[in-house]
Amino acid sequence: MAQTLLEQLREMTVVVADTGDIQAIEKFKPRDATTNPSLITAAAQMPQYQGIVDETLQTAKADAGADASTQEIVNLAFKRLAVAFGRKILEIIPGRVSTEVDARLSYDTEGTIATARDLIAQYENAGISRERILIKIASTWEGIKAAEILEKEGIHCNLTLLFGLHQAIACAEAGITLISPFVGRILDWYKKDTGRDSYAPAEDPGVLSVTEIFNYYKKFGYSTEVMGASFRNTDELTELAGCDLLTISPKLLAQLDAVTAELPRKLSPEKAKTLEIQKISVDQGTFDKMHAADRMASEKLAEGIQGFTKALESLEALLAERLSQLDGNEVVSHAAEDIFRAYDLDGDGFITREEWLGADAVFDALDIDHDGKITPEEMGAGLGAAFRLAQV
Repeated sequence: MAQTLLEQLREMTVVVADTGDIQAIEKFKPRDATTNPSLITAAAQMPQYQGIVDETLQTAKADAGADASTQEIVNLAFKRLAVAFGRKILEIIPGRVSTEVDARLSYDTEGTIATARDLIAQYENAGISRERILIKIASTWEGIKAAEILEKEGIHCNLTLLFGLHQAIACAEAGITLISPFVGRILDWYKKDTGRDSYAPAEDPGVLSVTEIFNYYKKFGYSTEVMGASFRNTDELTELAGCDLLTISPKLLAQLDAVTAELPRKLSPEKAKTLEIQKISVDQGTFDKMHAADRMASEKLAEGIQGFTKALESLEALLAERLSQLDGNEVVSHAAEDIFRAYDLDGDGFITREEWLGADAVFDALDIDHDGKITPEEMGAGLGAAFRLAQV
């Protein structure tokens, strides 16, 4: 019986679900799953997950004490919500879940270490082994150094927002468990920079970047795994068949599962070992020099941190809104209106994918008519009561 592209991909690559939607994870049954604040923000708006949000808020309120401010309660709940979703996901999948450190700590080594230890402690207090957790950290030099220390403590890390070979090499030399190079965002940058509308699948700059990293790792025997992320289409996925892991949105998983065609392997450790590749040693000076010279990596790393920071702020605003509702307060909030303005960088009344900066799966979910932009009405439908209250 003929196999779908997804079935064949699973035979050569570990498939990871890029979603906080537990129902989507149950449907596609990936080995691993990954979340980030924007994915959790989207999931937190779904009625079926309101119980997780409410329980987390109420527990945080009790633990924070009677004199705690709304912001203090929300901050505590925010730290726990990702773990709450992670625990639910781990009840479904056999492998690991990635849980993200606050993006606002991306240049703070000590703050990143402390937050990662806290996340692991929450999981372990719930009876979940640290072997099933990957701590997601932005691929700044400071983040990589934090991850190096954490790995030595047996806390495994997933270095995200990775766009350049220098970031990948630094991660490998630091003994990081896994990296997540962002394929689609690299393509976005090159299309905008060159004015081109499209690239052939084999010439896709994001595909070429991940291929280069994969070959480098396999050539020199690094144990760090490569997990391609942030995909725009299924062609990018099929061009990376054979990559260690690929994290894929439910929308693209469904598309792969709907097509029956032969899927050839494109990436191979054996082939990589035969390639002529120059080895590079990356210390901080080399990292900084290569990063400054790579305009795409510099811009996309900064944008990614900014985007995930906005997602964190959005989640905090929505938690504050829900806490007010649980307390029985009819407070008019402009949280969602502020969220929309924060993303609408040019003030033209809609948010494009480039302005969004957050998770692609969330953009796709909010872009109801699939026209490549989010209107205030679509944001309102996606974020629910918080936006409607802003209209009062």
